[in-house]
Amino acid sequence: MKTYGLIGNPLTHSFSEAYFNEKFKREKICGVRYRNFPLADIHDFPHLLAAVPDLAGLNVTIPYKESVIPFLDELDPEAEAVGAVNVVCFLPDRRTRGHNTDVTGFRKALEPYLKPVHRKALILGTGGASRAVARVLEKMHIPFLFVSRTPVNEQETGYGDLNEEIIRSHRLIVQTTPLGMAPDTGRCPPIPYHALGNDHLLFDLIYNPEVTRFMQKGAEQGAVVVNGLEMLKIQAEESWKLWNNVSRSVP
Repeated sequence: MKTYGLIGNPLTHSFSEAYFNEKFKREKICGVRYRNFPLADIHDFPHLLAAVPDLAGLNVTIPYKESVIPFLDELDPEAEAVGAVNVVCFLPDRRTRGHNTDVTGFRKALEPYLKPVHRKALILGTGGASRAVARVLEKMHIPFLFVSRTPVNEQETGYGDLNEEIIRSHRLIVQTTPLGMAPDTGRCPPIPYHALGNDHLLFDLIYNPEVTRFMQKGAEQGAVVVNGLEMLKIQAEESWKLWNNVSRSVP
């Protein structure tokens, strides 16, 4: 039986397993299954490949989107440009190739909400997911600034440096950190929410809970708020396309 799966840690509240198994049932796709593979350490990745020889494709989530790269045989150009991987394909010779479908997922989920006022963006967080967001904004010619707890270059600023002027001039704010994710739903990034207004668009990559504290505080100021569920659905379907393109290339 072909096995697809998700690696990350923790995976208690993961989206992918339920999504794909429901997809397989709904679309009557037989002889396949999707499983969660929580890895305590990314160095366990080769052991997983050896232990589950029928693996046909993997998704990658926090915290391994960047650290999985050295364990892969090759990278798709988009994943290489982003510097993060959320999909692993197995080539006919069982070599592994990393891809990034977060780019397509984020862009397609974001576009319906964009308005001309969203000329500059803040990206909260600097992990693997933030890299896909940055890639999309670059392609859309929207200047952005990373916000980090420990800024290391001129492209990054600290949360403590955010002021009303910065918030009001950056009307698109994308939340890429795990802050507010279930079960720790009371947390949110420490930004000056009082400076938000009706022209702001807050996009939280978290989907569980449906409305995060970040989104709630933004909505209280009149901002448009969006969670990451649609992005996840799009990137999941893009993953499926990639896995099937590879499988069709098998002699």
